[in-house]
Parts: sequence; structure tokens; C-alpha cells
Amino acid sequence: MTKSTFFVEEDKILTSLFEEGMDNLHLNKPGQAPMYSERLLTLLSEDYYSKITVHDHFYLKSEYKLRGIHIEDIQESAPEGYRGNVTRSCTKLEDLKIAKKNANYVFLKPVFDSLRKGDKAGFTMEQLQEAARQGLIDKKVYAMGGMNIDNIRIAKDLGFGGVVVCSDLWNRFDIHHERDYRELITHFERLNKAVD
Repeated sequence: MTKSTFFVEEDKILTSLFEEGMDNLHLNKPGQAPMYSERLLTLLSEDYYSKITVHDHFYLKSEYKLRGIHIEDIQESAPEGYRGNVTRSCTKLEDLKIAKKNANYVFLKPVFDSLRKGDKAGFTMEQLQEAARQGLIDKKVYAMGGMNIDNIRIAKDLGFGGVVVCSDLWNRFDIHHERDYRELITHFERLNKAVD
């Protein structure tokens, strides 16, 4: 997932991440004007558009032929007439069944303690294991919250279909003082190997 704010080197970093094998990017810039998302998209190769899901300004999906849209509320309907991929967020295990019916995949959050906000995990390991046994956690559910290289394997072993990495990646680059983002790319490569 993108950092919540825009910054100067972002298009170059995202391009490098796609080149290193990132196959799914969620463009999430809450509260930001749509023109900034449009500008960022125009700086990326059109080859990557089919790998990008937008969290706001859903018109960008059709205008740029993006992968899909992300809806935070599991009860909220997709925009009228919308055709395409829909992803959702879910914060309760008991809501996963409903959420999965109305989405291509679902983010379950927070799975682990947050690295950025100090939020605590919303579930115990026993609850996650039971949800996996019941088939609630499966390939259509992605683990979000506190994801890092140490717990990606745990998420995979629980049966999650993917993980959402944000802070663990973006904390490796100071948008205000750095131009060299090699450490971020190297860390992404390690994360990618941990997922495989």
C-alpha cells in the first residue's frame, strides 16, 4: 500500500517496486485531492495500471484502466453501474464471510501490532488459528496491520492469501531528507522472498 501522503520520489520508487515484482499496489491517499493521484498515475508506466487498486476517487479506475477499487465499509455498495474488481476492509472475523461474498479479496485488520500508529492487534493467535480452521481465513483474505519480515511467514502459515505491507516498507525511506531509496528496494526484495 502507498504511503498516505505524496512525495517527490514516489513515482520512481513505485516503478522500482513494480520492476522488482510487486504485482498489486493499493493507491491509498485519504483526504488528498484527486489531481495528485492523477499526476502520480501519469508518472507511472501504463503497463502498471492493471496492478493498481484505488481507495478514493473511483473514477480513476475507468479513466486509467486500473485493476479495481477498494471500499472500506463492508456494507457499502460499489458505485452504481460499476464493473470490475472490488476489494474491502474488515475488522471482525465474524464479518469475513459476508465481506468475501462482495469482494475479490478482503483486508483483515489489524492482524499484528501496528508499526506506525501503536495500535494493538485485533485478534489473538488462537482466534486467527480458529478462523483459519473454519475456512474464514483463506486465499481471499489478506493480512494487514503490523506486517513485517518476521511475521509474513506466520500470516502465510495461517492461510492468508496475501499480506499488506505499508509502514515496514515506507519507514525505510525518509521522504523529507533522502533521495537514495535502495534500502527500501532491498527490503522489498527480502519481503518478497519471505512471501514466496
